[in-house]
Amino acid sequence: MERAAPRRVPLPLLLLGGLALLAARVAADTLMEACCADGHSMATQHRDCSLPYASESKECRMVREQCCHSQLEELHCATGINLANEQDSCATPHGDNTSLEATFVKRCCHCCLLGRAAQAQGQSCEYTLMVGYQCGLVFRACCVKGQETTDFAPGDIGDIQEAAKISEIEEEQEDPYLNDRCRGGGPCKQQCRDTGEEVVCSCFVGYQLLPDSVSCEDINECVMGNHNCRLGESCVNTVGSFRCQRDSSCGTGYELTEDNDCKDIDECESGIHNCLPDFICQNTLGSFRCRPKLQCKSGFIQDALGNCIDINECLSISAPCPVGQTCINTEGSYTCQKNVPNCGRGYHLNEEGTRCVDVDECAAPSEPCGPGHLCVNSPGSFRCECKAGYYFDGISRTCVDINECRRYPGRLCGHKCENTPGSYFCSCTVGFRLSADGRSCEDVNECSSSPCSQECANVYGSYQCYCRRGYQLSDVDGVTCEDIDECALPTGGHICSYRCINIPGSFQCSCPSSGYRLAPNGRNCQDIDECVTGIHNCSVNETCFNIQGGFRCLAFECPKNYRRSADTLRQEKTDTVRCIKSCRPNDVTCMLDPVHTISHTVVSLPTFREFTRPEEIIFLRAIMPVYPANHADIIFDITEGNLRDSFDIIKRYMDGMTVGVVRQVRPIVGPFHAVLKLEMNYVVGGVVSHRNVVNVHIFVSEYWF
Repeated sequence: MERAAPRRVPLPLLLLGGLALLAARVAADTLMEACCADGHSMATQHRDCSLPYASESKECRMVREQCCHSQLEELHCATGINLANEQDSCATPHGDNTSLEATFVKRCCHCCLLGRAAQAQGQSCEYTLMVGYQCGLVFRACCVKGQETTDFAPGDIGDIQEAAKISEIEEEQEDPYLNDRCRGGGPCKQQCRDTGEEVVCSCFVGYQLLPDSVSCEDINECVMGNHNCRLGESCVNTVGSFRCQRDSSCGTGYELTEDNDCKDIDECESGIHNCLPDFICQNTLGSFRCRPKLQCKSGFIQDALGNCIDINECLSISAPCPVGQTCINTEGSYTCQKNVPNCGRGYHLNEEGTRCVDVDECAAPSEPCGPGHLCVNSPGSFRCECKAGYYFDGISRTCVDINECRRYPGRLCGHKCENTPGSYFCSCTVGFRLSADGRSCEDVNECSSSPCSQECANVYGSYQCYCRRGYQLSDVDGVTCEDIDECALPTGGHICSYRCINIPGSFQCSCPSSGYRLAPNGRNCQDIDECVTGIHNCSVNETCFNIQGGFRCLAFECPKNYRRSADTLRQEKTDTVRCIKSCRPNDVTCMLDPVHTISHTVVSLPTFREFTRPEEIIFLRAIMPVYPANHADIIFDITEGNLRDSFDIIKRYMDGMTVGVVRQVRPIVGPFHAVLKLEMNYVVGGVVSHRNVVNVHIFVSEYWF
């Protein structure tokens, strides 16, 4: 079932323009004017456009329906204009405000009242509100006519432009509609309104205006939630509207109707059944049945293929024959036959064959009860007097050994019970021994014989060997303790930060011979800061910079027109020497040079064991200089020293500041030394007005910790 979203009937002038385009595509043998005239006549006579159309041409039916709606709208609008002229009010006599007719009447009535009010107040008859093109025509017509109460006959809406032309003779110099830019649709794709100052475009219901303010695009009511699909239905967007589609299928034997309901398929009427020629099709809800034409006689039943099958009355009827007779099935019926005498077990016919006599089962040389047991005959049977530990089996008619273990499970022996002819005996599982009573079992302490190489713990019925710390139990015998090579374990590479040395029952960690010392935890290696401890050999003119596993003596001199800053930074892993521009008086070249500071920074990095993502190593925090309106842009760049593109720099905003973050984007194996030249440019109006240069000396150690 499809339900379109509520639509507003398009404006008549726009519909007529659309009909002109449609008529151009219709075949030459169909007279579009006649189709449109029929639509006008249907609207005038019946006031209803939903009546069926007899024409076989789809295009003619479309033209007739649109012309009918256009004419019907003109009739409703004329009623609204007359209502405004007659009673200065838009209240309908019947009080119906919800129908489509009431909507058009009320809209045109309001537009006419607005025009008359503008004329009464001495205002211009040029409407300025975005009320639509048709409302603007009604507004202007009622404004020009003033307080006249001329009734509008059907079709006046189409003549509103003619009334405007008559008024144009008197006000030719003032009438803006002589140059109405919306005539013929104007530049707009759907609806157009000329305000005098500009052309305003709008869209039909189900569309929205594009950013170019001319074209319209479809509104997806399903995404916006502006649909009325019921529970169990999905919204499917269409051009200018939407439709509701049932979520689940109707199933076999049903079909979906236009109302989204399931209707039974009559397979018999549609001829899609598979009944054989000898069967009659009978429709059922969701399926059908095949009824055979041929009816079977008494004593037969019909199968699924229509064949007649004999009924076995001897099986289907309870006791069809009297006592002493046997039932025999026949084709379509049955017969009864008298029984022949038959002796039961323990009896046989006498020599005359007239009666049954007892059989003496105990007569020699047979021993039915088995050797050693006594047999006693009885009428039709016999009994056995069995020895202790045996019982008489009524089926085999012999003395059978009593399995005490099975007859009294768990009550004779503590652990295992084994049956013997006429008796039984008890035994124990491994780790236990039989007690003095011959039935119970007691635990054996295996640890008394020292079966383990280190530690032994007796458990109920067994024992368990344990090893001291640093050892593990052998998988071969389960009693020998073997040393654990902690350094060879899958996680051994992470036990010690540098090198692992295995010793019996434990391990030791070591560090490189120089530049590092073992941490208090005995596993990690700590870098020795030679610059702090004073064990470096840097001269007076050199600055000591600590790096992983060593130090570097570097001397930085500030270039001409720069002086060394007194606030040289010294942080945990970064040492910085900063040179600030210091121009001599009247040195214009120096003052115009955008480079404000030149810094030298040393960064010591380890060789990353697992490099899976970029590592952030340097943060350049920019302090925004004072510029007019503060419209400066900060640009970070790496200009020199980026070997193999191992580093990059990105801009980030942190705590209200602009920060340049230098990242290591490729793995680097030490020892490695590179000097990155970084620039931090302040750009105002496309010109670099301020620049800070940072030379970063990067040392990568060959070790990782």
